[in-house]
Amino acid sequence: MNEYRNKIVSFYRNKKRMPSYQEIMDLLGFKSKNAVYKLVNKLVAEKIVSKDGQGRLIPNKLTGEIPLLGLVEAGIPTATDEVALDTMSLDEYLVSNPDKSFILRVKGDSMIEEGIREGDLVVVERKENPKEGDIVIAEVDGGWTMKFLRKKSGKNYLEPANRNYKPIYPEYDLRIAAVVKGVIRKY
Repeated sequence: MNEYRNKIVSFYRNKKRMPSYQEIMDLLGFKSKNAVYKLVNKLVAEKIVSKDGQGRLIPNKLTGEIPLLGLVEAGIPTATDEVALDTMSLDEYLVSNPDKSFILRVKGDSMIEEGIREGDLVVVERKENPKEGDIVIAEVDGGWTMKFLRKKSGKNYLEPANRNYKPIYPEYDLRIAAVVKGVIRKY
C-alpha cells in the first residue's frame, strides 16, 4: 500500500494535480479500473484522499504531518526549549471542507494592510452565508475581486484593506462566491 501511495504522491508533486483513474492504472501497472477503484476506496477510508461532487480525487494527507514544536517570539527574544508538542497537517489546518474549497493566486494590492500581498495564495471556501467582516471573493457588477464584506443601511458593499482604494458599492449586482480561510506565502 505504501508503494502505491508513494507513486501517487510523486505524481501529485510533479504534476500539481491528482491523477485520473486511468493514470493511476498506468502508473501502478494495474490491469483493470476495478483494481484502481478498490485502491481509491482504501485511500478514502484511510482519509488520505477524498472525492469531490464529480468523483474526482482530492488530496487530504498526501504531504503527511509536520511536527509542531512550540511558539516563537515575534517581539523581545526569549529562551525556549524545542519540545515536540504535537504534529499537524497543513491540509487539515487550512481546509475544513475539501469539497467546497479551492486556491486562488492574488493579483493586486488592495488587501495589503490585511497582510495579503500580490503573489500570495488564498485558500477559499464556497459559503452560502458569509458574515460581515469576512474577506470574500465576490462578483460585483460583472467583475471579480477580493475584499472585506461590509454592510451599510442594510446593503452589502466591499471594503479594501488599502487606504489608496475606495469601497465598492455595487451599481447592479453583488454575488459572494467564497470566503477566504487562509493565506499561503512562500519565501
